[in-house]
Amino acid sequence: MRLRNIPGAREEMLVNPLIVQDPARLRGRWHEEFGNNRPIHIEIGAGKGQFILTLAQRNPDINYIAIEKYASVLLRILTRQEELLLPNLRLIRVNAETVCDIFAEGEVDRIYLNFSDPWPKDRHAKRRLTSDRFLSLYRVILAPEGHLEFKTDNVSLFDYSLAEAEANGWKLSQVCRDLHNSSYASENVTTEYEDRFSAEGNPIFRLVAAPPQEKTGSETL
Repeated sequence: MRLRNIPGAREEMLVNPLIVQDPARLRGRWHEEFGNNRPIHIEIGAGKGQFILTLAQRNPDINYIAIEKYASVLLRILTRQEELLLPNLRLIRVNAETVCDIFAEGEVDRIYLNFSDPWPKDRHAKRRLTSDRFLSLYRVILAPEGHLEFKTDNVSLFDYSLAEAEANGWKLSQVCRDLHNSSYASENVTTEYEDRFSAEGNPIFRLVAAPPQEKTGSETL
């Protein structure tokens, strides 16, 4: 899908006080930013923000961080946050590749990936947010009891994600190939894309994965 550029969006990201500037300075110190020791949940690729804004409103006892690399998209979340001023939500504009520069080991309790770009060509597989490359990053920042939640309407991406998680030792649970007609539907919070895809009759796929607990040699150095 082609993203529509909004004039002035990048400039707004640099000056708006509701956007966390230089988030790497908060690595290992996000609880100071929120002023409490509550769990930290992040959404990578937050889109227009329906999902994370809903969660933040429903769960004031959880701290949320919306991560989005496109300024024109993040501006949509910013507009809503300017109205709501949710104290448990922060917005940052970075690429997903930098999560280990922004969060310390074990600092994040939950990661959400919703309707990520499928990057369908094989040569682009490493760009998928559920590739082994990204799973290795998530494994570092997730707390020991933390987990990853992933939703998509793309069956090929879902099958790929299942295979990648299993191959990298992640423990899978709540694997669902028709979320909206499952026992998990009542607790599901939807995204804008999800509402549209579901209305078109597309099943929604979902999985929950916990990282392996054993450390590799490089992680224990």
